[in-house]
Amino acid sequence: MGIAGDIIILVMAAFIGGLAAQRLRQPLILGYILAGVAVGPYTGGVTVSDIHEIEMLAEIGIALLLFALGLEFSFKELKPVRNIALMGTPIQIILTLALGIGIGLAFGWSWMQSLWLGALISLSSTMVLLKTLENQGRIGTLSSRVMIGMLIVQDLAVVPMMIILPQLNDPSAGLPILGMAAVKAVSFLLVMILLGTRLLPWVMKRIAAWNSRELFLLATVAMGLGIGYGTYLFGLSFAFGAFVAGMLLSESDYGYQALSDIIPLRDIFSLLFFTSVGMLFDPRYLFEHYGMVLFLVVMVMAGKGLIFGGLSRAFGYRNVIPLATALGLSQIGEFSFVLARVGISSNSISMDFYSLILTTTILTMFLTPFISGLTTPLYALRNRWGKPYTFQTINLPEEGLKDHLVIAGGGRVGKHIADVLQRIGVGFVILEFDSRRVDQLKSLGFPVLFGDAAQPVILEAAHIETARLLLITTPAVVVARAITVLVKKIKPDLRIVARAQSLDQMKEFHDQGIYHVVQPEFEAGLEFTRQALLHLDLPVERIQEFTDDIRHELYEPLYGLKGEYHALSQLQNSSRLFRLTWMTIGSGSPGPKEHCRFPDQNPDRGHPGRYPAQRYPLPQSGPGLCRGIRGHGGSPGPDRATGPVQGPGREKYFGYSLDINAHRRYQQLSCRGKGIQRILAG
Repeated sequence: MGIAGDIIILVMAAFIGGLAAQRLRQPLILGYILAGVAVGPYTGGVTVSDIHEIEMLAEIGIALLLFALGLEFSFKELKPVRNIALMGTPIQIILTLALGIGIGLAFGWSWMQSLWLGALISLSSTMVLLKTLENQGRIGTLSSRVMIGMLIVQDLAVVPMMIILPQLNDPSAGLPILGMAAVKAVSFLLVMILLGTRLLPWVMKRIAAWNSRELFLLATVAMGLGIGYGTYLFGLSFAFGAFVAGMLLSESDYGYQALSDIIPLRDIFSLLFFTSVGMLFDPRYLFEHYGMVLFLVVMVMAGKGLIFGGLSRAFGYRNVIPLATALGLSQIGEFSFVLARVGISSNSISMDFYSLILTTTILTMFLTPFISGLTTPLYALRNRWGKPYTFQTINLPEEGLKDHLVIAGGGRVGKHIADVLQRIGVGFVILEFDSRRVDQLKSLGFPVLFGDAAQPVILEAAHIETARLLLITTPAVVVARAITVLVKKIKPDLRIVARAQSLDQMKEFHDQGIYHVVQPEFEAGLEFTRQALLHLDLPVERIQEFTDDIRHELYEPLYGLKGEYHALSQLQNSSRLFRLTWMTIGSGSPGPKEHCRFPDQNPDRGHPGRYPAQRYPLPQSGPGLCRGIRGHGGSPGPDRATGPVQGPGREKYFGYSLDINAHRRYQQLSCRGKGIQRILAG
C-alpha cells in the first residue's frame, strides 16, 4: 500500500506505545518515540518501507506544532513570573550554550559541533514537565509557574535558532546570508503585522459568519500552512511562518476556537513526527557507546540543574522553588528534535552526532519523573539537617497560631474576610505571595505570611495542622486544586472553602473533598435579580421561592452530600423576609430575673395580628440586645414598635409585626444573649 500502509503501521504502533506510556504514567511522546524505534529499520520485524516520505509528512507536524505554539502564546501567562521568564531564560540559554561548548571541546569535537550541542541541550521539555507535574499534583504551584514561564520563552527561542544555526557552518559565507535572512525576517514580520493583523481577522470573521465548522477548520489550517509555505518560498523557515501566523491569529477573536480545532490535527501530525524521530534511533548505538551516553546524560542534567537552580535564587525565589526548578527542567526537550532535524537537513551535524543527541534526550525524558519526584524528600532532608528557612511573617500573634483560620490569598475577597475576622476577634493568618499585596495587608494590621500557599513549607509555617478552617480565595482553579491536594495530605479532615467559576469546577472540588464551594458570579447575578424583582414590586414570598429554587438547583450536589447546608440555607434565606431593628437596653434596666415581653394578640390594645405574649430571660449581666422584628408585609413606623420592656426605674419599647407567610418560613428567632432562643414552628 506504499505510504498509506506506512501511515497505518505508524498509527497502530503509536497507539500501542501511547497506551504503554499512559499505563506507566509517562508522557505520550515517549510512547510515540518507542513506537518509532519498534517499526524503524534498526529493529527488524514490521518495518516502515519509506522513511523519507514519513519525514516529509513530519515536516507538516513541525509546522503545526509551531502554529499551535503561536496560537497558545500569551504574555498574560508570563506576567506572574515575567522577570525570570523574560530575562532569566535568555541567560539560562547562554549559560547552557557555554556548558555544551565546554562538553563538546572536552570530547574533542569541533567548535561548530560543540555549539550545536549547547543549543540542543539548552531546551527543556514542556510535554514531559507538564505530565510530571500533573502526576505529582503540583500544577498551579509557584514553582510550576516559574518552570512553565521559562519553558514558554525557551520554545520561542527555537525559531531564531532554526534560522541562525544552519548559517554558521561557514562563517565567512554564512554571515552575509544570515544578515540577508534577518532583513527578510524583519520585512516579513512588518508585512504580516501591517496586513495580517487586519486581513486575517477579516477573513476569519467572514468564514465564521457562515457557521460551517469544517470550513473554519480548513481556513485555520490553510492560513497556518499557507503562510508557512510562503515564508519558505521567501527564503525563510517553513516553521517560522507557521509560528508567526499562529501568533497573529491568537490576537483575533477567533484564536481560541482555531486552537481547539487545530489541536487534534496537530496531535496526529505530531505523532508522525515523534515516531519518525524514533525510527532514526539505533539501539546498537546505545550499547556500543553507553559510556559516552551516560556521561553526557549526567553532565547535562547536573549542569542544567545547577543553572536553573542558581537562576531561581538569583531572581529572588527561595525555599523549595530552586530545588523544584533544578530537578524539573534538567532534561532535554522535544523541540531539540526539531532543531536536530534542521541540523541533519542542512548537513550541520552528522548522523552519529544525531544518534548521540537522540539517545541522550530520550534517557533524560525517561528519568525526569523520577528525578523530579525527589524534590519533596530532598527538601525535607535539607530542612532536617540544614539551617531552617526563615519566613517573612507580619503581625502574627505572640502566642502563635492555633485553632485559627487560614486564608489563602490576600486579594479583595481575602481582605474583606480578614476585616470581619479581625473585628470579631477570630484568629487567622493570610498567605500571600504578591509583595504589593503583602504591604497593603501589613498596613491594615492583618497577620500575613509571605509565601506561596501551594508549597508544603508555607502551609507548615501557617500551622495548617492546627487550623480550624482553610479559605481558598484565589479564582485560579489550578492553584486551588494544588492547595487542596497538598492540604489533604497534611490534614485530611480539615474543612476547606473554595471558589469556583463553573458547575463542573464545583463538582470537581467536591470530588476532592472540599467542604463548601462558592460561585461569586452566580451569587452576584442572583442578588441583582432579587433586587430587580423587588424594584418591580413582586411579592417577597414569590421572589424568595424563585431564588431558593435556582440556588437549590445549582447547589444540589452540596445538599445531597451534606444535609446541614440545606437547613443553613433555609435559615439564611428566611431572614431576608424580615426587617430587623436593633435597640439597646441600657445596663441595669432588665436584671437577671427581668424579662422581654412581647405584646399579646389583644385588639383592645390596638395591636391586632400580634402573637401571644411570651417571656424570655435576659443576659445575667451587661447591656442586653433584643431584636424588634418587622415583616415586609407591615409598614414601618414607631407605632409598630410598641410594648413595654419591664425594668427597674425605666421603660424601653420594642415590638414586632410579622407577616404570617414569613412566619411560616422562618425557622428560628433569637434575642442576642445567653439562653434567649425561641423556635417558631411553622
